[in-house]
Amino acid sequence: MPRASLDKDPDAVASMFDSIAGRYDLTNDVLSVGQDRRWRKATVRAVDARPGERVLDLAAGTGTSSEPYANQGIQVVPCDFSVGMLQVGKKRSPDLPFVAGDATALPFADASFDAVTISFGLRNVTQTEGALREMLRVVRPGGRIVVCEFSTPTWPPFRKAYSEYLVKALPKVAGAITREGGSYDYLAESIEAWPDQVGLAKLMLRAGWGKVAYLNLTGGVVALHRGTRPE
Repeated sequence: MPRASLDKDPDAVASMFDSIAGRYDLTNDVLSVGQDRRWRKATVRAVDARPGERVLDLAAGTGTSSEPYANQGIQVVPCDFSVGMLQVGKKRSPDLPFVAGDATALPFADASFDAVTISFGLRNVTQTEGALREMLRVVRPGGRIVVCEFSTPTWPPFRKAYSEYLVKALPKVAGAITREGGSYDYLAESIEAWPDQVGLAKLMLRAGWGKVAYLNLTGGVVALHRGTRPE
C-alpha cells in the first residue's frame, strides 16, 4: 500500500495518488459530505475566466475541476504529476488536453496563461514557495492565481472537532471506499501540518504575488487565496 510521508517525496506522493485514482472523486464527495462541489464552484467563480482566456488547472487529477471551464468555452489545461489520475481523467473526458507536470518545474512557457488555479494540491508539493514562483512565471503580467486548499477552522470548538475527524474518522472512511487507508493517513497529516490562512498569504507574497487576499469557506475548513502577478 503506497504511503507518502510529510517529506513529500514526489515519487511517493505520485504513487499514492496513482493507487487511489479510480475512486478519488467518489471518496472526496463522501468525505466532504458533498461540500467539495460547492468548493469547486467557488473556485471557478474566483478565477473568473472569460472565453478566449487560457487557464492552467494544476493538481487537476481526473479533470473534475477543469470541466466547468471547458464547458464555458475557456481554454483550460489540466496538469497533474500523477499519471494514474491523468489516465482515469482521459478516459472520462477525452477532449481535455491533460498534461503531466511537476508544479515546481512546469512544462510551459513564461507568461503563457491568463490565470492559474490549484485545488487541494499545493500542500502536496515539496517546495510550496517554489511552486508559487513557477505559477507566477507561467502567468502573464496582470494575470491571476486562485488557490483552493484546506485551512484552519476559525471557530475553536469546531476546529477541535474537525481535528479529531481528520485523525480518527477520515482515514477509516476513506480506507473503506478505496481500500487504501494509508494514503488518507498521509492526507490527514498533511492538512494538519499546513499553514493557516495568514501563513499561506505570506508565502504567496514572498513568492512575488500581489494583491493577495483570502476567503474562508465552510467556516475555514477550506480557504480560497487569490493574487495577481504585478504588471
